[in-house]
Amino acid sequence: MASKFGMAGGIPERRVRPVWDAIDSRQFKNALKLSTTLLSKYPNSSYALALKALILERMGKLEEALSVCINAKELLYKNDLILIDDLTLSTLQIVFQRLDHLDMATSCYEYACGKFPNNLELMMGLFNCYVREYSFVKQQQIAIKMYKIAGEERFLLWAVCSIQLQVFCGNGGEKLLQLAEGLLKKHIASHSLHEPEALSVYISLLEQQAKYGDATEVLSGNLGSLIMIEVDKLRIQGRLLARAGDYGGAADIFQKVLTLCPDDWECFLHYLGCLLEDDCIFPSGTNTPSIHVSTSIDCNHRHLSDDVFDSRISRASEFVEKLKAEAGSDSIRNPDLANLEIERRKIIFGKGSYDKLMEDIILFFSRFGHLACFSADVAVFLQVLPGDKKNQLLEKLAKGIASSATSSKNVLGQHITLFKIRELIGDLFPLPEGDLVGFAVEMTEMYCQNLPLSKDSDVQESMFGEEFLSMTCNVLVQLFWRTKHIGYLLEAIMVLELGMTVRRYVWQYKILLLHLYSYWNALPLAYERYKSLDVKNILLETVSHHILPQMLTSPLLVDTSDLLKGYSRFMDEHFKESADLTFLAYRHRNYSKVIEFVQFKERLQRSSQYLTAKIEGSILNLKRNANSIEEAVSVLESLNFGSDFLDVSNEIQSKKLTFNEDLQLRPWWTPSYDKNYLSGPYESMSNYPRETLQNDVKETESKVTRTIEKRSLLPRMIHLSIQCASSSVKVNSNSDINGFDPKASTELKSLLESYAKILQLPFHDAVELVTSVASGQKPLEVFSPNLIDWMNFAVCLNAWNLNSNGITIPMNWELLCSLLQQSVSSKIKTAKPLVSFPGTDLSILVQLVTEPLTWHGLIIQSCVRSALPSGKKKKKGGGGGGTSDQSNTQLSSSIKNSIVSLNNTIDQVSKWLKEQINKSVDGDIDILLLSISCVDGGPGPGKVVKILENLVSSVDDLEVGERICHAVKSWKAADVARKMVTAQGTALTDFLNVCDSKIKPAPPPTASVRSITLKQRKPSFSFYFPEVFSITSPNSHDPSSSFVVVVESKQSISGFRLCVII
Repeated sequence: MASKFGMAGGIPERRVRPVWDAIDSRQFKNALKLSTTLLSKYPNSSYALALKALILERMGKLEEALSVCINAKELLYKNDLILIDDLTLSTLQIVFQRLDHLDMATSCYEYACGKFPNNLELMMGLFNCYVREYSFVKQQQIAIKMYKIAGEERFLLWAVCSIQLQVFCGNGGEKLLQLAEGLLKKHIASHSLHEPEALSVYISLLEQQAKYGDATEVLSGNLGSLIMIEVDKLRIQGRLLARAGDYGGAADIFQKVLTLCPDDWECFLHYLGCLLEDDCIFPSGTNTPSIHVSTSIDCNHRHLSDDVFDSRISRASEFVEKLKAEAGSDSIRNPDLANLEIERRKIIFGKGSYDKLMEDIILFFSRFGHLACFSADVAVFLQVLPGDKKNQLLEKLAKGIASSATSSKNVLGQHITLFKIRELIGDLFPLPEGDLVGFAVEMTEMYCQNLPLSKDSDVQESMFGEEFLSMTCNVLVQLFWRTKHIGYLLEAIMVLELGMTVRRYVWQYKILLLHLYSYWNALPLAYERYKSLDVKNILLETVSHHILPQMLTSPLLVDTSDLLKGYSRFMDEHFKESADLTFLAYRHRNYSKVIEFVQFKERLQRSSQYLTAKIEGSILNLKRNANSIEEAVSVLESLNFGSDFLDVSNEIQSKKLTFNEDLQLRPWWTPSYDKNYLSGPYESMSNYPRETLQNDVKETESKVTRTIEKRSLLPRMIHLSIQCASSSVKVNSNSDINGFDPKASTELKSLLESYAKILQLPFHDAVELVTSVASGQKPLEVFSPNLIDWMNFAVCLNAWNLNSNGITIPMNWELLCSLLQQSVSSKIKTAKPLVSFPGTDLSILVQLVTEPLTWHGLIIQSCVRSALPSGKKKKKGGGGGGTSDQSNTQLSSSIKNSIVSLNNTIDQVSKWLKEQINKSVDGDIDILLLSISCVDGGPGPGKVVKILENLVSSVDDLEVGERICHAVKSWKAADVARKMVTAQGTALTDFLNVCDSKIKPAPPPTASVRSITLKQRKPSFSFYFPEVFSITSPNSHDPSSSFVVVVESKQSISGFRLCVII
């Protein structure tokens, strides 16, 4: 039943309005007071209860809100006289959804629809619930019911979309598409169609079943008139004909589109592809209605005979010339690009001319070379040119610029384009050092000389020539890679910092600086540059890869936690809100968006970065709380002891992950987040590194998948390691007869086997490798590049061995401590000063401390905690024999030695960090500035910085404007150096704080007395006390000194001597 006019949920609207006004103005306390008053007047109103629950949820009182909501729901069920309307149910739905109890909201609507079966408003609310639950089958069923009741076209289309979603995103077979087609045909026969979106849905259904002829017939019939824009209709018709194999008919249609829209480049590619019967533009086995535009060198038109190819290419050329003549506009690029594409196809077929292609590119350059998009436009055409022709092309383009009579701004744009093309074809890589320095100097000078062109521009507007600084940076980084001279790298940073000072909104500068600072271990500065990008919403998914991998292996634990929380918060909120967008698309009859929203949500849910953030966020939380075993256990408990992540590991192979990162924005020297050319030796490249990007991406995706699978095992392995280690102490001390946990031991072994398999070794071979390295039989380098993973494996392996139920392996506390000590010592020995040696891999040392050493410390803490007296009384005769006592003594000694070794290992890292931190800041700055001090005319870095310094000293506000002048004068090379040195010190200090938090002063030798045997000559008695007895050495520095026994007990023990069992 719907609410009566002037009533809200059965309550007069004038009484409800003040409550909503208070809610809308966020005066929740006042709203709660008003709702309480309302409830006193209407105690049996479910709507009044729902309002109160909504207010409590907004106030953060979640448990109370849920309780009130449940009361409102029960009130609806109990009293048949209570009014049920959509307002009440929708209010309950809002609260239940926010409390993650959407199933309760759905049950409310199901009850209401059962009570009032023909109420469309309630049924639409139920449909909304099913949309939120992504229950596609139930969506279809309720939509069919609404269609039968109302006969409205929209409800039928809701059902059809639900069927499509079952096929695309569920387990529905393609026979369901035939059902949907039948429903639409029946409706068309009796009612026709009245909405353009309805026709689009019908055509998409036919396309998905490869019924292209039927779809073309529908479009050409009366229903085709629903599409009002002729060009849109022609594009669909051309696509259908192409998919049906009627290339000639499709080419004619696309030719009509080009006549109407002469600057439609994609349509020209479709036109030419159909003329040449190129199957590359028609991907097989896809349900998408779009045509793929092929830009690869391999095109599938070589099956054509020479005569057919010549005639069709001639037809295309004639049409392009006609199009060019009719267009008559200097701003239309499509005809010129079309000529380039025709010549490219001729070259691929073996009938083209490189010289003709070069002439066309030069002509295109003379008209549009000043545009920022030019280099991207011609990239595919440059691929077919051989190396010598590329060099000739560059020479001719340079001559064309020199003789150009266009405006200074256009000439500047052409210079920028020429340098971009040099980067694109890799022309700069084989050049000698002097020539590269010359290019860097030339570009920097051109930037400085053209600053007056931006005199009157706003700070948020792009400046003329600002691309020069990015390209200068790329050249200087290449010089550093080749020479390993830090001055070039510092110059690259200084050039970008000047650009940022002049205009702080250039995102290209920020990304380049981010990666340069990361490489030079100035991660706080890198993170600062990332934050200045102001990344929001879905860009978090595509841009976070620039900083997230570095942060995960850094000592900036707080910043890393904030980064992960911000990203995960957005993703989780999007998943909650995506259903709202889907239902909104249903309500506004935009059915193509319905499928798009659902598929987009599923793509994000399978995001590799999202899974990484969830797993690494949990591991990071465990790291930050690992100094206390109680807090660590609490974190593990919140993670369901790692069991939830095991499902991720088990499903990772069957679940196709998505990789949504935009890697095109990354600098050339780090094409993917696991590759950095600067970390390796210089390689003479004949082409631009981005040509190998696709191979790099595939390798990276494979590594990421294995990493997610491996890291998802870690929380559970740590939990089971703690359980096994603590159980072993209880068994050895006889403090708990049931201390041994065979299930934990068995499961941990299974996980270790899986972990070893991911590391590409069988379990027994992995054990042998670890013990061989620990005992010095094999070098530590055999673990590269997975040192951290092997150390984690070794820590958990030792814990399992403590409680392996008779299965023994040559692994113990001593070997583990030796292995950890070796790994840390080797990294410290090879570590170099951060300022003088960019690329020093500090992350490995950070990971060693924050992961294997931390997990090792946790396991030790669990053993110590288990060794404390349990307070339970033993049975008579169960006082433990000599074997148990001896075993416990040995274990206590092993744990004590492990604590000392762990402290010594971390202390070794701390000492090295203090040495680095205590170095003179001014001394490090002098090292940096000295690296860019060049002698006039001499080789080496410093020439670019000198140009910048000359600019600072000579800049005139009348020439460049007050804003630019003030910004340039505020830049100083020394400030840039100081900022970087300070950032490196901050990172080291944070790392030192992490180490210090894990080193605790060794307590004086103490032991907990588990039993005291009180002996006379005869008989002998043993008593067990619940009190804690401590044994403390008078000399805390000498464990061998005699112990003082402090006994606290209310029982009299006079006349007995004490025999202490430790």
